[in-house]
Amino acid sequence: MAVMADLLHSYILPGRAADPRVGITQAQEGERLGLAGVFLSERWETKELGAVMGALSQATKRLKLVAGLTHFGTRHPLVQAGMGATMQMLSGGRFVLGFGRAVPPLFRKLGITVLNNAGMADHVAILRRLWSGDTVSYSGPAGDYPQMQLAQPCDNPPPVILGAVGPKTLALAGAHFDGLVLHPFLTAEGVARSVAIVRDAARAAGRDPAAIVVYATVVTAPDTLSAAERATILEARAVSYFMHREVGLPIVTMNGWDETPMNRLVDTGLSRLEYGQGDIEESRRQMARAVELLPSEWLMTGAAVGSVAHCVERLRDYRNAGADQILLHGTTPEQQGALVAAMREKPL
Repeated sequence: MAVMADLLHSYILPGRAADPRVGITQAQEGERLGLAGVFLSERWETKELGAVMGALSQATKRLKLVAGLTHFGTRHPLVQAGMGATMQMLSGGRFVLGFGRAVPPLFRKLGITVLNNAGMADHVAILRRLWSGDTVSYSGPAGDYPQMQLAQPCDNPPPVILGAVGPKTLALAGAHFDGLVLHPFLTAEGVARSVAIVRDAARAAGRDPAAIVVYATVVTAPDTLSAAERATILEARAVSYFMHREVGLPIVTMNGWDETPMNRLVDTGLSRLEYGQGDIEESRRQMARAVELLPSEWLMTGAAVGSVAHCVERLRDYRNAGADQILLHGTTPEQQGALVAAMREKPL
């Protein structure tokens, strides 16, 4: 009998991480619990995608290994295609390549090109052609590549998924990608609206809407956590999303919320903590304290908070809203045992 736990994935090393080796232990615990997969969000200082995923491919046997997410423009397409093909060989076909749009203010400082929607669609088409063995000559919104070819085609190319929240990006995912990862802090109603946009776009593009895999990302804070753990997992994480207007506004809009509280948080300038140097724990404490600027409703309806039983029902709400898979965020596998056990008792 299929059960709710069969849908569960988890982030490892969420947010800024001081030591990537911890992620290997977390992934192994996720495999022991029976999770379907683990996600890694790339940060170049300690969570470079190829290095960590390569290690995970050898430290685990069954888990899906999902790049959730890297970004367009940070690797040449040939390098990205080669990484994907190599990861498929190393992992036995367990790798999923996930992209996010970009962080425009940061990327402009770094000189990284921010692709528009047409460029993102073309980039994925280029990767698929490289994996198939084609010689690619391209000039367009994804860049200028006079001639490139992957010397060895990839027989089992990885699925390519997109992190999406705004209507245009959701439609892009439905039309061109194999799946999408929804942002955290969407309500179940926000997820339902998002899924409808994706399925409609897939149908309009002549694709099977049901073939697009939708991951609902849900920050999960059961009452088995200590107050200090909750402050990092829920409060600081909420602030880390809403303190960036370009990240928070699409979430607020999709949920039908008033953006005024988010604007007050943006005005604090706390976004400087996200990518700068400094003590990670102190940054999280500052963000957790700022949660008082956000309505408590945002955390209660945009996450799974409370008893384990209540969290299970909240996750079912997201499933009923149209999500195919559930991505646990905030907690890591060593904190998820009680929740996973409870979800093993719940049929789909």
